[in-house]
Amino acid sequence: MARPKTIPDEQVLDALLDALMESGPDALSFARAAKACGLSPATLVQRYGAREAMVQAILLRAWDRLDAATEAADAVEAPTPEGAINLLLRLMPPETAERDASNGLLLLREDLRDPLLRRRGAAWGHRLAEALGRRLARDPAQGERLGWQMASLWQGAHTWWAFTREEPPEQAIRRVLEEWIGGLNDHRWQDPEVG
Repeated sequence: MARPKTIPDEQVLDALLDALMESGPDALSFARAAKACGLSPATLVQRYGAREAMVQAILLRAWDRLDAATEAADAVEAPTPEGAINLLLRLMPPETAERDASNGLLLLREDLRDPLLRRRGAAWGHRLAEALGRRLARDPAQGERLGWQMASLWQGAHTWWAFTREEPPEQAIRRVLEEWIGGLNDHRWQDPEVG
């Protein structure tokens, strides 16, 4: 008969995500993970089998959390371009911007290498582009195109901020997104087919 779990999987995986962000996927051993979550290495082996399966479970939990945060932001932000900016900034809290820009790239590498994690990332990207697109255009096809552009710009702005750090991350990224939206508005104003 299996022993009942004393710590729920979600709680363990959340603690392990913090450890994974600190150490990187390659350095997260069962011993290090055990220190981070309070379970023994043997218990972690029982739960996940292999170190790679444990890392995958942690990253799947991270995708679950990002999906939930995206859904929550989508539910509360206004259906306007400003709402699109606010939605993205909710997904990048200033207190984690530096960690996400540096250590997050190590996790992204794992997401790109693992087909299951890559599919999760692609699915999230489609949901994010759709949520942004509804705030940027009435036409769904145009909205999808603009949503992908804005998501790409957001990620690029975050990466370049990590290099330059000339201003606080929220301020730098908001400025880039507002300038892009301003350019869209200028283009629409000049477009002869727009009445």
